[in-house]
Amino acid sequence: MDYKKLGFKAGIEIHQQLEGKKLFCDCPAIVHDPNKADIFLERKLRAAAGETGKVDKAAAYEMKKDKIFQYEACSSSSCLVEYDDEPPHELNKDCLELALEVSKLLNAKVVDEIHFMRKTVVDGSNVSGFQRTGLIATDGYIETSRGKVGVDSICLEEEAAQKLEEKEHIVKFRLDRLGVALLEIATDPSIKDPEHAKEVSAILGMMLRSTGKVKRGIGTIRQDVNVSIKGHPRVELKGFQELRYMVKVIDEEVERQKKEKKGESHVRKVNSNGTSTFMRPMPGAARMYPETDVPVIRVTKKMLDAVVLPELIDDKVLRFEKEFKLSAEDARIIVKSEIDFASYVKEFKKVDSKIIVDVIVKYPKEIKKRFNLEGLKENHFREVLGYLNSGKIGKSAVLEILVEILKGKKVNLSKYEGISDNDLEKEVKKIVSKNKGAPINALMGEVMKKFRGKVDGKKVMMLLKRMAK
Repeated sequence: MDYKKLGFKAGIEIHQQLEGKKLFCDCPAIVHDPNKADIFLERKLRAAAGETGKVDKAAAYEMKKDKIFQYEACSSSSCLVEYDDEPPHELNKDCLELALEVSKLLNAKVVDEIHFMRKTVVDGSNVSGFQRTGLIATDGYIETSRGKVGVDSICLEEEAAQKLEEKEHIVKFRLDRLGVALLEIATDPSIKDPEHAKEVSAILGMMLRSTGKVKRGIGTIRQDVNVSIKGHPRVELKGFQELRYMVKVIDEEVERQKKEKKGESHVRKVNSNGTSTFMRPMPGAARMYPETDVPVIRVTKKMLDAVVLPELIDDKVLRFEKEFKLSAEDARIIVKSEIDFASYVKEFKKVDSKIIVDVIVKYPKEIKKRFNLEGLKENHFREVLGYLNSGKIGKSAVLEILVEILKGKKVNLSKYEGISDNDLEKEVKKIVSKNKGAPINALMGEVMKKFRGKVDGKKVMMLLKRMAK
């Protein structure tokens, strides 16, 4: 598809949940409270006129549905602020500091004063009928393989409630998630094609995770993509949770727009199977009006100077490759695991870095797959690596010992005692002589079977290759 010829334009909005406490109260930012609901309330919402004096058409569309909204909540993760029975408390300073940090990462210009606005939302996902949102920074950019992509705005806002079910005119929501702090990052429409959109989303996600202060997992970050082609108005594809669908959904939207002679700007919901369906008309400026319960926040030079930028995950991966002599794959695995890898390397100096990666990351996965066992902890890894470091066992014994630990067995090191290099060479010669003409892999299998857990496989292979010459 010739996207340039089609006049393709696309921009992305990222919505990332933050760790800590909620944005305007002291409730913990729990998005799935395990406790049983002990608070129940009911509301019927109507759209208020925005700053322009008009009712937003998207809000009016929702209001016409004449829904009754029922809410359940846990007192462990919600309070009167979420029930709209009390004004918002002071803005969460940790969330503001993170918003400033991300703004600096994205090369954006932080505003002098932060004014929170109310964004009309009457689909029931906000008990109050609006969402609070404040502009933090503008005019930033990121570097991509296709050049710079501008970041138009960075906002700090409230997360919506989670819908539980919908029956006729009644919709039920749960309030655990309501009020959790969200960072909204919106790019300009300079994204060149669907693959570029996926790359931009991945870069922004990586930068957010680099802070170490955002939530992780499916549902904690969502991407909306605004798409248009020449002669067609902008359509918002809302709710990407997995990047793997992004290219397919955008391509399908382009095809839909190509077939449509007269299109109208609207919002489409991205479904879990990669399709999209009409959701509502596109909201406009009429949905916004000032939030009078949240005071203006002045951003000082002192606040900005106090921001410390984190090391980006991609930069950390490159550093680990060089510093610990790891492959790109292993370096990324370790960085993603957030393990203090440097402390392992420092403590177990005689153990190769790649073996440490195997022990603390790869073997637990293999053990779960093969033996359906899990629960290994840091002290178990350090125990086994200690045996390796002191030469009490060979690498081939590690997995078996970890399995024994998980089974609650006492480790019998004598079972894995190694043999001297001279004795190993003699035994290998015997096996080679006994199995003349056998392929090297078969010989390797015989040696490892005899000395299971007692010899290093790399050393055995070197001996076999030398004897095969």
